[in-house]
Amino acid sequence: MLYPEHDFLDRFDAAAADGFGGVEFVSPYEFSPHEVAAAARGAGVEVVLFNSPAGDWAAGERGCACQPGRQDLFREGILRAADHARALNCPRVHIMAGLVPAGVTPEAAEAKFVDNLGWAAERLESAGVEALIEPINPVDMPGYGLSSLAQAERVLAAVGHDNLGLQYDVYHMAMTGEAVVDNFRRLLPRIGHVQVADMPGRHEPGSGQVDYAAVFAAIAEGGYGGWVGAEYRPAGGTSSGLGWMRGL
Repeated sequence: MLYPEHDFLDRFDAAAADGFGGVEFVSPYEFSPHEVAAAARGAGVEVVLFNSPAGDWAAGERGCACQPGRQDLFREGILRAADHARALNCPRVHIMAGLVPAGVTPEAAEAKFVDNLGWAAERLESAGVEALIEPINPVDMPGYGLSSLAQAERVLAAVGHDNLGLQYDVYHMAMTGEAVVDNFRRLLPRIGHVQVADMPGRHEPGSGQVDYAAVFAAIAEGGYGGWVGAEYRPAGGTSSGLGWMRGL
């Protein structure tokens, strides 16, 4: 989402030049693991997160973990993600739930999601990779199989695996009306990654309605030891919009 003015493999150097020590991205699968690892190593940045395979993104696919009848494809994707994570020395992968198919009840989709996540958490653990799930608001992604924090908590409890955590996206929490800071503090032991963008607009923190001074204070005071990903759409140029980091 940042540095769209650069080709993918050139974004690593651009991020490093602006002072980022780590990078995350949606998908590395269009490139060989060697190419992506070389770009990260050359820039001197860590790869800290990417997604499990989403399928044909341009055609609307957003993963298949909640879709009955696609278990083999899901497992193949998790093994592929594990291979990339090992090559990139990346410690965590976000597992995409997918869209709930027509004719499938939300309950059936969630049950399939839980079943697939149990398998994935076990396999990724053996590869030294933490599995994460992320509730995505239904305005940005209608029909997604994980659309609320309450559902995410229910799924985490149902799977019951120590290698499955929560990806806490402040933008999605704000879009669904959650108490961002209170829930962050409450769920901190389960949170494996944090992402930030303001609401509305999904631009730089400080550009909208979210109290980011309080958000970053909670992150600092709570002892969160993970990464914070700048997952927003720059209102202008990426580099020229990074003043929020100094201000906050």
